[in-house]
Amino acid sequence: MEDPFILGIDEAGKGPVIGPLVIVGAVFRKSQQKQLLKMGVKDSKLLTPHKREELLPKIEKICQRFKLISVSPQEIDQRFSIGSNLNKLEAAKFAELINELKPDIAIIDCPSANTKGFAAYLSKFLTHECELRCENYADRNHLEVGAASIIAKVNRDAAIKEIEKEVGMPVGIGYPSDPVTLKFVEATLNNKEIISRYVRKTWLTFQNIKNSKEQKKLGDFE
Repeated sequence: MEDPFILGIDEAGKGPVIGPLVIVGAVFRKSQQKQLLKMGVKDSKLLTPHKREELLPKIEKICQRFKLISVSPQEIDQRFSIGSNLNKLEAAKFAELINELKPDIAIIDCPSANTKGFAAYLSKFLTHECELRCENYADRNHLEVGAASIIAKVNRDAAIKEIEKEVGMPVGIGYPSDPVTLKFVEATLNNKEIISRYVRKTWLTFQNIKNSKEQKKLGDFE
């Protein structure tokens, strides 16, 4: 195979308590690797927000084809309620990308340390045959995956900005480590519409804030 179609798959927003999980598959010819390198494509975490924004249209322009899947907080919570987990959810979504984009080689930034086990589970969902590579740190080691990570990150950041616009208050970056995010969750705890739409209620972060507030109410009553 002289110039195979290589699919890079990565995600943004796995850990946040707020907003969607964005998963992206981007297909390039192997011969385009030099072009991606020259553009400055790398793992999105190693780039500034400005540089990611700058690279996005360039990546989309040369990409053979790509697909973005946005997984809502509701779907994530629903999966957890039936005993699933994020790795299994991602495996099903990754397979969806492979089946639709039909690459010769699929390279995945594996969310599990058990790359062989993850690949075996993902394979159960595949209808398209291709060479499958599940690797840790694939976004750093493969330009195609780095490109997918950039598309995912820019779209995840845009989703957070859209949430801020809709709720009319800052939500931070959505991660449990962000004080602004924690303040947002606490401030909107009694707003069922906002919580159900934007917040992952199965996350320990949300449960802790909720339990803490309920304990305070109980203390006030006593």
